[in-house]
Amino acid sequence: MVMLEFTMSPAGKGESLSPYVARVLKVIDDSGVTYQLTPMGTILEGEWDEVMNVVRSCFFELKRDCSRIGVHIKVDYREGSESRMHSKIDSLEKKIGKKLKT
Repeated sequence: MVMLEFTMSPAGKGESLSPYVARVLKVIDDSGVTYQLTPMGTILEGEWDEVMNVVRSCFFELKRDCSRIGVHIKVDYREGSESRMHSKIDSLEKKIGKKLKT
């Protein structure tokens, strides 16, 4: 199972990039892949090919009208099929003994 965190945005499109980010998020949401939106990026969870295909689809969505695109990707792979997106946080909260801000 892969957890992949990424950001993707075009360069040279002005100060506010929210219209482009919204297009990327539509691709992500339509993909059916488990995801979590954060203020600084998006986390995808699934099999390698599945999450990489979502990133690829997001790239090609922006490429339609963006000549320069920045992509930052961070990947954590662990064998098994158990979802870790929320269990990693739950584990830390148990060790600390309180609910954390997420």
